[in-house]
Amino acid sequence: MNAESNPQKSFRVGYAAIVGKPNVGKSTLMNRLLRQKLAIVSPKPQTTRHRILGILNGRDHQVIFLDTPGLMHPKYRLQKNMVKTAQKTMKEADLILMMVEATGVSTNDENVVHMLNTLKAQKFLLVNKVDLVQKNRLLPLIENFQEMALFQEIVPISALRSDGLDLLLSLILKYLPEGEPFYPPDMVSDEPERFFVSEIIREQIFIHYGEEIPYSAAVQIETFEEKPEHKDYIRAIVNVERDSQKGIIIGKGGQTLKKVGIRARENIEQFLGRPVFLELDVRVKKNWRKNDSLIKRMGY
Repeated sequence: MNAESNPQKSFRVGYAAIVGKPNVGKSTLMNRLLRQKLAIVSPKPQTTRHRILGILNGRDHQVIFLDTPGLMHPKYRLQKNMVKTAQKTMKEADLILMMVEATGVSTNDENVVHMLNTLKAQKFLLVNKVDLVQKNRLLPLIENFQEMALFQEIVPISALRSDGLDLLLSLILKYLPEGEPFYPPDMVSDEPERFFVSEIIREQIFIHYGEEIPYSAAVQIETFEEKPEHKDYIRAIVNVERDSQKGIIIGKGGQTLKKVGIRARENIEQFLGRPVFLELDVRVKKNWRKNDSLIKRMGY
């Protein structure tokens, strides 16, 4: 067999940052590309607070996806930290995947456009939720972005339905640099299990509560004991900003918190692949989202 019929494929490796406004589907996209759930999702905006790293390993590639908090105009200290996290991640990436919604997108967001113009990374525009609009509405939108000459590729997708993701991945591999893997082939993230456990609990808070409760809550893992041949013991603290919020979190007779605990435990067991005993407690840290010291203590 000659070399021409068996060319040696190069190995592609690099960081791809998924960015965009809150609730455009960034976490859903990363989960679908990885074919497993790492980032929590909810219908509410601003669910993601951290940069979450997920590693996609293949025979000829290692793509390190970086899910980021939504780009927004921050109103308080925690949101400012979240935006800074997204901006810092964009500067470190080899490829920026800028997500917008086909159902409600504007090409006039001058702050985001200016930010992207200052970055050297390759840039894709991902028009998400295309299954919700007619094609005759989509084409003029794509043409408007093409005229900006800012993006190397514009890819219509539906992250929720996995439409267009095979094409997207092939384009990502085309633009990433050649190199050696950065992480072991069996590694899926750089975060410890404790982090994902706290996020799973926070996801259930977003699902079970409305109004300001999910945004005022922060979850800390106080105890995480692995017990071979027994259930792991996990004790988590749900921090809120006011006494009234503590009462809402707990619910009448503790029933609402109990529901959160049951669903969180089920999801934690599925994620870890082993049984756990989960204990939840609620504490008040007054106005923690505006306090630099408390924000840092909460892990943000």
